[in-house]
Amino acid sequence: MKINYIIIPLVTITTAAVGSFLTNGGMDWYQTIALPSWTPPGAVIGAVWTVLFILTTISALVVWNKIERTWVFRHIIRFFILNAILNVLWSAAFFSTHLFNVAVFDAAVLCLTVVILIALIWRFSRTAALLLVPYAAWTAFATYLTYAVMVLN
Repeated sequence: MKINYIIIPLVTITTAAVGSFLTNGGMDWYQTIALPSWTPPGAVIGAVWTVLFILTTISALVVWNKIERTWVFRHIIRFFILNAILNVLWSAAFFSTHLFNVAVFDAAVLCLTVVILIALIWRFSRTAALLLVPYAAWTAFATYLTYAVMVLN
């Protein structure tokens, strides 16, 4: 078995676990803030993130196995890593420190990294790129939701 079939899912699981830990630590506070009426229930958000993490992992595995090790490949991997870091930082900014403006900025940059990943990957694997489209859509929605929460609070 190739090591990437262990490392890439472990990075995803670690990202999800740290983000979940930070999110759970802020749930008491979250229950007290004003939310837009169109905020999805927590169970829906959790289910969506589970699916997105799976799709992102598959995309990263396709990239790792299909793309020649060039400067473009290295940039793609850097953007995947940056994306994971931004994902965790959003949870920290929003749920741990309650810095709405930082969370909005982070969410926007997170969404941008997904769009960049799609553009970089597209010419090598349309499948890997398309697997990230739901993630781009969700992070765009999450950016707007974070902004709406900031305005209400």
